[in-house]
This record gives sequence, structure tokens and C-alpha cells, in this order.
Amino acid sequence: MTPYRALPPHRSLAGARSRRMLAVAPLAVATLVTCLPLTATAQAWPTRAIRMVVPFAAGGGADIVGRAVAQKLAESLGQQVIVDNRAGAAGNIGTELVARAPGDGYTLLIIGPNHATNPFLFRKIPFDPIKDFEPVSLLTSAPYLLVVHPSLPARTLKDLIALALSKPGQLNYGSAGNGSAGHLGMELIKISAKLDIQHVPYKGSPPFLSDLIGGQVVAGYDNVLSSAPHIRSGRLRAIAVSGAKRTPAFPDLPTVAESGIPGYDVTVWQGLLAPAGTPRDILTRLATETAAGMQRADVRERMTALGVEIIAAPPAAFATFLS
Repeated sequence: MTPYRALPPHRSLAGARSRRMLAVAPLAVATLVTCLPLTATAQAWPTRAIRMVVPFAAGGGADIVGRAVAQKLAESLGQQVIVDNRAGAAGNIGTELVARAPGDGYTLLIIGPNHATNPFLFRKIPFDPIKDFEPVSLLTSAPYLLVVHPSLPARTLKDLIALALSKPGQLNYGSAGNGSAGHLGMELIKISAKLDIQHVPYKGSPPFLSDLIGGQVVAGYDNVLSSAPHIRSGRLRAIAVSGAKRTPAFPDLPTVAESGIPGYDVTVWQGLLAPAGTPRDILTRLATETAAGMQRADVRERMTALGVEIIAAPPAAFATFLS
């Protein structure tokens, strides 16, 4: 775990740039994009189905947000928006696919914190995370939930830390994959509490959650979007929230910072990108329709119930966030 060794517990894992992207404070940005006059390019677009690549497994947080956006874009644009899950290599496989796609408005990409951290965790990635893409919208922000199997004798983070200290090397935790935000967030806890607990990486949130529910791993971080139903059904137990404040979805659940690791704040976000060279008028229309769709009552109610903050920031604000 060389990338983490020299960092104090309260610092991010990949420098100031990736810290801004991994731990997201609520952004004071307008959610409505100014409607600019559309040229012939945008007026003629779209004339066929649009592909939205989600570089993670179906059923995870990125997939849930991506499908919500795809549905609303399809309704407003009058064309199918097909979600294409291309999981693998911590999001790099699907991201490379979009980086190589034509900038014509017919291929889009859902991204999250991996887009910021992968350049620091992989020796080489086959795309430039900034130059090969055009920002469309910063969509959502949500905390992770630290969840454990119900059989584990730990109802708080302090309980989990005490248990791990009493059984060095015997406990394990899962994540959506090496380099995922859930993996990095757990490593911060390990470093802070000086724990010896084994990491088991999976190819996405759904297989990780399946094994956690089945007891093959005993703990881990997961997005509130995908873990909330399992917590409410009793198949998982939540013991802490990763963000700086409690989540409305589980108001009685303390934060990691409240539970003994001061300054801890890890939040997952999702954003929408297009390949470099996509015409500006198409990007403007995409941003406008995305913002409008995210503000629809059914989307807002669902996301709010799960403790997810809708941001829907316009391209300029998202570009600043990514820089």
C-alpha cells in the first residue's frame, strides 16, 4: 500500500487535486444552465440512440445515477439512451472506450472518484482524464456507509476497531475494486486506527455486496444508493457514515469523525462527461436537459430518500471541479 504510507490520517490520498474530487463539500453552484441559442448542430442532434457508458458493474451507485440520468435524457431528447456497463480496471476500461469514441454527442460517460485517483494508482492509463473529455455536469454527491455482516459483534466503529485489534490479520473487508473510493476510504481507517485487516477487491459493488450479505467478507464501504435497501431489510448493519455530516437517509447513524477519527471526510460523487471535441452547442443542450431531469420530482424524491445530494452543476463549474 505504498501510496498511503507517508500520509497523515486526515489528509487525502492523492494530493490536493484528488482530495477536492474524492471528498466533496456541497457546491454552491447553480443547477440551471443558461439556455444559449442552438446552432444547426444541436438542432439536428440527436437523430439516433445515445450510448451512456458506466465503467462499473450494474447495480452500483454509478449505475443507479447513470440510469436515472439516461431515463430523463431519453424523455427530453426523444431518443433512446442506452446504458452500457463496461466494468474493469477500476473504471479504466469503460473510460478508455469513451476517450476513443467520436466527439459527436452519441457517446457519454458516467464517472466518479476513480477518475481522479486512477492516475495516481496505476503506472500508466491509456487516456488523459482531462484532455480526452468534455465536462457536461457534476451530478450528485453522497457519503459512503460503513456496513458489516449482522453476525459480526460490532455495532459501532469503535467496536469494529476493538475487534480488529484483538484479532490482527483475521478480519477482512471488501470493496468494489482496487483503487475504488471505498477501498481508499477503508485504508484511511486502517492507517488511522493501525489495523491489520485484509482487503478483498471485487469487480464492482454488486458482487461485493453479495459476498458481504453471504458472510464471505465481514465489512466494507458501499454507496448509500446500493446498500440502503439491504440495511433496511436487516441483511446488513450500518455502523458509520463516511461524510462530514450525517445522512438524512439514516439520521441516527454517526459519522466516522464522530466515532473517533477526527477530520475524516470521504464522499463519493458522480459526473457526466463526453469525448473531447464534442460540439459546444451539444454539450450545452446535454447540460441543460440533464439539469432539468435531475430536478424532476421523482428523481429528487428518490435521491433525497437515499441521502444523495443532487448538484447538477453546469459544464464550467464541473471543469473547475475537475481541474
